[in-house]
Amino acid sequence: MVHEIDESFLALPLRALADAALARARALGAEHADFRFERNRSASWRLRDAKPAGSSDITDAGYAVRVVHNGAWGFASGVDLTMDAAAKVASRAVEMAKLSARVAEAAGAGAAARSASAADRWAMGGRVELADEPVHGERTWVSSYEVNPFDVPDAEKTALLARWSERLLGADGVSHADASLLTVQENKFYADTAGTVTTQQRVRLHPELTAVSVTDSGDFDSMRTLAPPAGRGWEYMTGTGWDWDAELARIPELLAEKMRSPSVEPGSYDLVVDPSNLWLTIHESIGHATELDRALGYEAAYAGTSFATPDLLGTLKYGSPVMNVTGDRTAEHGLATIGYDDEGVEAQSWDLVRDGILVGYQLDRRMAKLTGLGRSNGCAYADSPSSVPVQRMANVSLRPDPDGPSTEELISRVDRGIYVVGDRSWSIDMQRYNFQFTGQRFFRIENGRLAGQLRDVAYQATTTDFWGSMEAVGGPQTYVLGGAFNCGKAQPGQVASVSHGCPSALFRGVNILNTAQEAGR
Repeated sequence: MVHEIDESFLALPLRALADAALARARALGAEHADFRFERNRSASWRLRDAKPAGSSDITDAGYAVRVVHNGAWGFASGVDLTMDAAAKVASRAVEMAKLSARVAEAAGAGAAARSASAADRWAMGGRVELADEPVHGERTWVSSYEVNPFDVPDAEKTALLARWSERLLGADGVSHADASLLTVQENKFYADTAGTVTTQQRVRLHPELTAVSVTDSGDFDSMRTLAPPAGRGWEYMTGTGWDWDAELARIPELLAEKMRSPSVEPGSYDLVVDPSNLWLTIHESIGHATELDRALGYEAAYAGTSFATPDLLGTLKYGSPVMNVTGDRTAEHGLATIGYDDEGVEAQSWDLVRDGILVGYQLDRRMAKLTGLGRSNGCAYADSPSSVPVQRMANVSLRPDPDGPSTEELISRVDRGIYVVGDRSWSIDMQRYNFQFTGQRFFRIENGRLAGQLRDVAYQATTTDFWGSMEAVGGPQTYVLGGAFNCGKAQPGQVASVSHGCPSALFRGVNILNTAQEAGR
């Protein structure tokens, strides 16, 4: 269903504010200027044991002006919806650029005294130049959904969560049930001095239910729904894109089995990893590692840099030959799917890893020009009107084998192994290389068949060893688009939503830890 942009957003003086700001930036000598007006509404509901435990409904609105003046960045933001105020914000952005130029000049003088690495060249603050992007004129884009969740009465939302909670609570062995729903509507208007003008609207939601079991002896554990957050509307809650009835019916039985399951014996196992778990490993070990600002060492303070440095482009064996990973800003229902990014770049899809070899990065216009890698692939994003756009993650996805096996067929190829389902906790080092991941459910595989659940499981590896051990990927029938609402980056910190699609996959000889033993229990 094709939707129109929210009329209340279009009623704001978007074009007039942009014209005033861009005209002032030009008059003050800016080589480039862009204007971005955002209105982001997020609402959430939480239930504990089918009873309301909290809710919120927050709208953040305002605008920002970003400029390149005398080869330096400048940025400022405001909320006053008058033309004079917008022009003053542009003036402040230019003043910030002048200050940035002086800082860059001083940094460059210091760095010139030593041999400059790629990170040093960035730190020198050489002239800011942006990769070329076609002028797109006036464009409108709306994400793919059927029913805007903000058009659904709040009482209907809480009633559905309560019914689902009561269903879990009515099952044997379930002591508590937590339910939550987060919905977001994001509106953006963008205009730049080149002539691109975009108006966009995105809707997304994240439902989640958790069943908790507590025994008389005090033992406890939990099991959460596998339904991923999605770039969909209310229809997702009523059966489009996910079978809620089937999942809620299985959770109590699976949780009861988990409570009485044995603890894993550590050692080397073959793994079949379900998309509900593998998406997070992709996010941490591929998604963040192929952000070019991390690979250059510029993004370092927040979650580190990357082992996948530019000198390895085209030669690094990231994984086995069956590994093909794309960056994608166009995937239907993807959380990072857009029409145009926050630099006016049209959404694209491109290769990051091809046949196991690192072949690409995620880029914004500055990074693309700085490294000579061509056009930006549309990875600039700001999470609020007061935030400066930074390079952010696309929907980074592992491609299925077009003629690949089912999950059951992958399991049948394993004599001694573990089937991993659902995400839970993780740990990864500051170069995105050494990691360990746990999950929601672990099933022992014996002679090609599932043989009951295990507890206290974590798989541990280096990024290249893990992806190098991938022997097979499933077919399109196993592919699921997972993801998260809360990917953090930058300082001051920003949060972005991102999806990661993947099929089930078979890995050989992966090290398994017993988390209880590792914790000294």
